[in-house]
Amino acid sequence: MKRMVDTSPDFQVYVKPIGSKCNLDCSYCYYLDKPKPEGTNSIVGMPEILLEEYIAQHIEACRQPVIRFSWHGGEPTLLGCEYFQKITAWQTRFLPAGRVIQNGIQTNGTLLDKDWCLFLAKENFVVGLSLDGPRQFHDLHRRSKVGSATFDLALAGYEQLRIHEVHVEILCVVHAGNVGSPLEVYQFFRDIDARYITFLPLVEPELGAPEGVSSRTVPADAWGKFLCFVFDEWLDKDIGRIKIQIIEEATRTAFGLEHSLCLFRETCGDIPILDHQGDLYCCDHYVDQGYRLGNILETPLIKLLSNPMRTSFGEVKRDSLTSECHNCEVLPMCRGECPKNRFITSTDGDVNLNYLCSGYKCFFSHCLPFVESVAKEWRKSKSIS
Repeated sequence: MKRMVDTSPDFQVYVKPIGSKCNLDCSYCYYLDKPKPEGTNSIVGMPEILLEEYIAQHIEACRQPVIRFSWHGGEPTLLGCEYFQKITAWQTRFLPAGRVIQNGIQTNGTLLDKDWCLFLAKENFVVGLSLDGPRQFHDLHRRSKVGSATFDLALAGYEQLRIHEVHVEILCVVHAGNVGSPLEVYQFFRDIDARYITFLPLVEPELGAPEGVSSRTVPADAWGKFLCFVFDEWLDKDIGRIKIQIIEEATRTAFGLEHSLCLFRETCGDIPILDHQGDLYCCDHYVDQGYRLGNILETPLIKLLSNPMRTSFGEVKRDSLTSECHNCEVLPMCRGECPKNRFITSTDGDVNLNYLCSGYKCFFSHCLPFVESVAKEWRKSKSIS
């Protein structure tokens, strides 16, 4: 197996070994209509020969001390624990001396049991678990294939992860149904002792709709108020105990650090998607032929990561900012957020303002005094040392 020796750019790949195949039928899922592995009556994922090749190429391409793998879907746990045991075995085989591998997996949690959690704990996986708050909010959109509620199964999966001391990060989609109840949502996560929480706004453009978005979509102003409330609760009761991703991202600007989340970076394209057939795409939201970078069986991953199309894709985010964005005091925190959400008209007539602009401006302006105080204390400590 011939290996490339050039130096690759820094990267993270979201791997979808089961494509869009899932045991749930969440009404807001944007990935269900993407390609699935062949075979509708059996669970078939990325062929093992391709999976092994990808793992070898990924390790070869990465120059960082910690080599990170991210497993997504669909629902990756449908492939079974043995499938992932093979993954970690291949990772160990190809791992260079002195390096460390970190695996992350995103799951709906409904299939997790004791055996799964023993494996995840043993291999030090970081688990992202989708949970939209209390039962009445979670079950609004997160339903099974036959329409049944999934809250109890997801919460049982979470409890198994807790019992086996697996690192869990909660992913909560904020939609029209739960955005008006920030206290109830946040208190629920506090009650189940969640330590890492990401709030993800649901935005679904819909032609002909009164507001240009679906009825499930979170209203922009309500999104901002939701985040402001959560921030105040966190600052009052949970600072140092609970980590909330968007607050972490805002605070990074106090230390002059680049955002870790692609949404808020100046350019994007740093997290390409590898599907179950070995095709690499620019982004999870752009798994379409026009954004296909190539296939790792035809072109090594390290070369695909340097494809000029990937660079151009990322630069469009920076270059298409509206003048309203350029004049905004919280631009370093927001950077216009994700290009997929840029479809409304700004006050000066630009047609690609982010739908969530007012919400983000409300939140980042609200937490700006805190961020500035953190920066001031940090600069003071640096001058003393």
